Amino acid sequence: MVLRPDGHRGGRENQNMYYLYIAQSKKNGRYYIGSTNEPERRIIEHNAGKTKSLHYLRPLEIVFCTGYPTISEAHQMEMRLKRWKNRKIFDQIIKDGEIKFNNKGL
Repeated sequence: MVLRPDGHRGGRENQNMYYLYIAQSKKNGRYYIGSTNEPERRIIEHNAGKTKSLHYLRPLEIVFCTGYPTISEAHQMEMRLKRWKNRKIFDQIIKDGEIKFNNKGL
């Protein structure tokens, strides 16, 4: 199952799709950005402590998720968003339910 940006669950993930996701800490509100072919499995792994660097953020919930046809595209967008490290940008993406670009970037 995929958690859509509106918070509802969709159908099973398309195994040929790759996803960029934004997870938010329920503990302190901070964001984590990742990419995977199975976002629900990945968030379960994060919350189970399998990603040591995220232990201080647990529990996490997916607040935004969008698909890409290749892992390369999903990873590229992940790296682009991580470079910005701007909470206002992440808040806007979550509010809009999509990543929008303008001539200045995002």
